[in-house]
Amino acid sequence: MTYRSVFNVKAASIPFEAVFDFSQELPFGETIASASLAANVYSGLDPAPQAIVSGTPTISGREITQILIGGVVGVVYELDASVVSSGGHFLTKQGLLCITEA
Repeated sequence: MTYRSVFNVKAASIPFEAVFDFSQELPFGETIASASLAANVYSGLDPAPQAIVSGTPTISGREITQILIGGVVGVVYELDASVVSSGGHFLTKQGLLCITEA
């Protein structure tokens, strides 16, 4: 079963920090070695959903933070966060983000 986080709505004109906490999934003693985030359309229409992703995620302890910019008003994006742990484990989390007018 996959659980998704639901983030607060994001105004199209304001950058947003999406935080994914992997504390419960990482094995004891392991840290996040690398991270990535992909954006896809969950509902609505955006021909270039990955354009909301600005740069690469920042790793801080057992969390990653990704800056998101822009977006199409009314679209709900599915965010797929992936990490590889220091022990070589591949972990993922998903979140939903809705874009509103400023």
